[in-house]
Amino acid sequence: MSEFILEIGTEEMPARFVPGLGAELEALFVKLLAEARIDHAGVRAYATPRRLVAHVSGLALIQRLEEEVVSGPPIKIAYADGVLTKAGAGFAKTQGVAEADLFVQQTPKGEYLAARKKVGGGKTLDILPGLCLSAFKSLSFPKRMKWGSLEFLFGRPLRWVLALLDADVVPIEIAGLASGRVTHGHRVLGPGPWTIAAAGDYFDTIRDKANVVLDACERLELVRAEGDRLAAGLGGGVVWDEGLLLEVANLVEYPRPILGEFARLYLELPAQVLLTSMQHHQKSFGIRGADGNLLPYFLTTLNIEPTDMAVVKKGWERVLKARLEDARFFWEADLKTPLDAWLAKLDNVVFLGPLGSMGDKSRRLEKLCAKLAAACSLPEADMARAGRLAKADLMSEMVYEFDSLQGIMGGIYARKKGESELVAQAVAEQYLPAGPDSPVPATLSGALLAIADKADTLAGCFGLGMVPTGAADPYALRRAALGISRIIMERGLSLKLDEVLAWAQDGFDKSAGYAGVKWKLAPADALAKMLDFFGQRLRALFASGEGADSRVADAALGAGFNDIRTLKARFDALTAFSREKDFEQAVLTFKRAANIIRKQGGETGAALSGSIDKNLLENEEERVLASALAESAERFEELWAADDFAGLFAMLGELRPAVDAFFDNVMVMAEDPGLRQNRLNLLHTLVERLGRLADFSALQV
Repeated sequence: MSEFILEIGTEEMPARFVPGLGAELEALFVKLLAEARIDHAGVRAYATPRRLVAHVSGLALIQRLEEEVVSGPPIKIAYADGVLTKAGAGFAKTQGVAEADLFVQQTPKGEYLAARKKVGGGKTLDILPGLCLSAFKSLSFPKRMKWGSLEFLFGRPLRWVLALLDADVVPIEIAGLASGRVTHGHRVLGPGPWTIAAAGDYFDTIRDKANVVLDACERLELVRAEGDRLAAGLGGGVVWDEGLLLEVANLVEYPRPILGEFARLYLELPAQVLLTSMQHHQKSFGIRGADGNLLPYFLTTLNIEPTDMAVVKKGWERVLKARLEDARFFWEADLKTPLDAWLAKLDNVVFLGPLGSMGDKSRRLEKLCAKLAAACSLPEADMARAGRLAKADLMSEMVYEFDSLQGIMGGIYARKKGESELVAQAVAEQYLPAGPDSPVPATLSGALLAIADKADTLAGCFGLGMVPTGAADPYALRRAALGISRIIMERGLSLKLDEVLAWAQDGFDKSAGYAGVKWKLAPADALAKMLDFFGQRLRALFASGEGADSRVADAALGAGFNDIRTLKARFDALTAFSREKDFEQAVLTFKRAANIIRKQGGETGAALSGSIDKNLLENEEERVLASALAESAERFEELWAADDFAGLFAMLGELRPAVDAFFDNVMVMAEDPGLRQNRLNLLHTLVERLGRLADFSALQV
């Protein structure tokens, strides 16, 4: 067995390009080698900012031989009077087999001429060039570029290609480059060029001479381990940001973490400001002491081993000092500015076309937050103040410079300027959740302001007809709907969706200054579209989870989703119920009841009320079902009030034998109108309970 190494050298790629390239290259080689029938012991791929590497161990030098059956023309076309026709002879010639080796193949479509032929057996060295080119061209990048007059597209310009099968060069030509056995190392610590005699020598050379750490996971752990060691020496720990750590690991080929310092006076700044300055602008990490407060140190990662560490360290410190000095200036200036000054400036900032200014939005949030506070037993005055101040920090110097701190700085400034803790917390958390993996607000006040902010945007955009399409959602309305849904579910809020959205629409009342807005949808139509939009987002949320069943999602939503809190509980309970062994039979039973009511209920000429006349219960089975429904009614309501949906579905299981016996022995559509009406009312009582839990008709089994 042999060894193959492929290295593609490039100009430095952005860190965001790198993480997926190694995994993609590995998957491509596994797939292409399998299609080429070339056996191997394993494929590994690596990516750094300057190179992509694929390594195949235990590679067979000859393709695997396999026998393949090839179908030809139908027998009635392949033969005429027992002699091969031109069609049959042409098939034999094309497949390179003698007439004697042809045979008849039976297929569902009839008899066909067929031949057995051996495929494979080619030399791996001859196959690898085309295979590598296919891999090159299949790699995906967020953005591709071409250089010079070349038509070839890649993430960054290519600089060299190394391709070795044991000691043999695999001949590849791409973008004007011919492959060889030469690689280049770290630009400073081992530039080379380095000549690789055989594929087996590559890894020793690239690490020991070229000073390149190929494995991204190894680079990341080197940064983490050395960072933890350095921070421990200060009696603290690194404030790791996993996204930034991954980015740093893909910015370097030779990670060298070092500590820098900054003046203690900058510790007067909020921790969020310090960390943002370090992380976003310097790709560095803060150091936190044992007491939880930041220390006047930062951790950064070099891509070299400097001859004079003090000079390099001083350079990093000088650059960070400039950023911190700016932040301190903004901080002091903002603390001197009253909140009312910022609120006045909001009237000059456009929110969204006809929907007015940010000042208008803040006044709408003020009213909406008061209504939400009343519904959730929070102080209305404080929540109204939180809504009014929600966007004030957009006018601050700090947020103008560090826009990622919007909301966070608003909460800090509110606290510093004498607002209540409830107001400060609400303002700080208003933008959560920022995505599917982002947490919801930790406080109830933050949750309500976040709901108000998102609902206001939804109401305005839907009123203007700005409904998201499959290809476009410029105002992130899907994220807003999912955010509201997640907050209600995860915080367990007893809010009715239609009420919240209607309250948000009320903020655009004509008396509030929106008389001139040309709404494309009437409020009732916009509300209906918003509710439908939420239904679609909730279905996508429930149907996309691991092990999720879209039928269960449809059934849970079919029973209503205006109360999102109980919807989630019903969905979870129905999911558990769907995994029980007799689930399908239970579904058939309850669907039968629902179908009878839907199809036959109107034929009696009287509305179904669920009122049962005991004197008209002729059969034992209908008396048993009526008794079971009556006896379980109070317990059903108790379980519903306690949100015990698992218990409610268990109760359905208890009722099912009585329902099955009823269907087996009782004619529902009796000739006597009174009996028929009474039996339908009996089923109506059952179906009314079922409908509160799930739409069983959506459960196709």
